[in-house]
Amino acid sequence: MPDRLRKLDMILGSYTNEKYKVLEKTLKRSNEEIIKDLIDSGLKGRGGAGFPTGLKWRLAAAAPGDEKYVICNADEGEPGTFKDREIFDCVPRKVLSAMAICGKVIGAKKGYIYLRGEYKFLVPKLQAEIDLFHQVAKQFNLDFRIEIFLGSGAYVCGEETALIQSMEGKRGEPRNKPPFPTQAGFKNMPTVVNNVETLASALMVFIIGPEEFKKLGIQDSHGSKLFSVSGDTPKPGIYDLEFGLSLAEFVEEFGDGDTKAVQVGGASGFCVPRKKFAETTIGYQGGLVGDSLPTGGSMMLFNSSRSMYNVLKNYLDFFAEESCGQCTPCRIGCQQLKIGIDAVKRGVKPPEYLDQLLKLTDTMKITAKCGLGQSVANSFSSIVTNFIEEMIY
Repeated sequence: MPDRLRKLDMILGSYTNEKYKVLEKTLKRSNEEIIKDLIDSGLKGRGGAGFPTGLKWRLAAAAPGDEKYVICNADEGEPGTFKDREIFDCVPRKVLSAMAICGKVIGAKKGYIYLRGEYKFLVPKLQAEIDLFHQVAKQFNLDFRIEIFLGSGAYVCGEETALIQSMEGKRGEPRNKPPFPTQAGFKNMPTVVNNVETLASALMVFIIGPEEFKKLGIQDSHGSKLFSVSGDTPKPGIYDLEFGLSLAEFVEEFGDGDTKAVQVGGASGFCVPRKKFAETTIGYQGGLVGDSLPTGGSMMLFNSSRSMYNVLKNYLDFFAEESCGQCTPCRIGCQQLKIGIDAVKRGVKPPEYLDQLLKLTDTMKITAKCGLGQSVANSFSSIVTNFIEEMIY
């Protein structure tokens, strides 16, 4: 097994009650020292967008506001992703500790865990952990409370501003940005919204130090990442691996010997064909051009028994269903893409019509209001371009 494919067990490693000492020790440090550690570590958001975590905390800390908030985004709705629920099941104290540290840094006294509605089964155990955390916080003279907010199953509420709208009792629709949540988030106050794995990784920075954390991974993509591996693989599951591995290495370890494509990043990510495995790495820089691909953790493998037309059709069905309908490019675009590939497949439209559909996805990428409509182009263009025969015949 290549070095970068060794299982690190860093995020899901044990974290006992005694290790709340890490929280106690970190709370005694200055806010600037804490932020500096995060920035020096190179930690970026693990939800897929890759915004520098330390910078987000610094912006919220600097923003004026009578109240501030910390929100853990646990609305894990990306197809093929199932890592966040495992973090809450195995090491919830890592997340709670990081939320408390963030609260100290930005000046927040209230934290929320926005939990995906389908994860209601996690609530009893998670609430028990929160109750224990509150006891520990009292011992540390820490004025920070955490509550669970249960979502209602809308994929778009994984987008931070739609999530905030939902928490405020409004329809879950993305807001215009700017202003960003760090300036005007929950209740129009400065808010940090971090992914579950981002918070767990932040605590690991405080446990092992920014220097050790930065040794893992590659330039611009430091640390390890939890990968949700599914599809045509003999080894489905969750794996904690270093950033920087090539898809060729990944497929060698997790493929079934007949892998023809890997969907990196779920339905909103890119589909990489076999011919590009060796030149594609997992990281935050570049796109599907032989450099690197970001991912929120979903890695779906497809072998030659799979129709990539059916894969794309399933994605488009999903996007059309989950579009909030607020903006025209996404609301109409998703429907037209569905209708378009069906028309080409049935011979009603000529193969050249796919070029028009690709232009439509380019327009959606530029004009859609949020990441849902913008990211439809990722899977559509990568599947149509690399598997055009399967779209036609």
